[in-house]
Amino acid sequence: MDPLVTATKKKIDKVLDILKGDLATIHAGRATPSLVEGISISVYGGSARLKVLELATVHAVDNQTLVLTPFDPAVINEIQKGIMEANVGLNPSADGNILRISIPPLSQERRQELIKAMKHKLENGRIMVRQVRQETMNDIKKEYEGLEDDLKRLEKDTQRLIDDTMVTIDDWGRQ
Repeated sequence: MDPLVTATKKKIDKVLDILKGDLATIHAGRATPSLVEGISISVYGGSARLKVLELATVHAVDNQTLVLTPFDPAVINEIQKGIMEANVGLNPSADGNILRISIPPLSQERRQELIKAMKHKLENGRIMVRQVRQETMNDIKKEYEGLEDDLKRLEKDTQRLIDDTMVTIDDWGRQ
């Protein structure tokens, strides 16, 4: 396989990883740690901004409840306040040295909002893949100028890779 196509494959894999991470943050009615792990919180009197993942362990005890156990119990109130201020629709409650977050069931209106957000994230993923395709096609044209057979073969290989990736993204949208 040509080095340009290999490099394109690596770029596409990165795009898919980014897209997976984006899709994981969508609240689908189930308690998953990814709902809160990336929330940035101001702690220690505003002297530091850390993500929840850096401040506490997060795990789901069931489909409707997340439990956060802060590494430093002194920041429990700041974590609670930060999650509420993040405006993600979650309301943590302190229970001793832990925080409990009950995930509310989805209303029909909220489901529609989540579907719209998911479609938007999937379209952003498609745009990133098309950008990778455009960069690769430009590189192929520069590097293989005058070599029509190689040029056409690499363009076909690249397009096949892009088409396969788009099918994968479309499949994610149907799940």
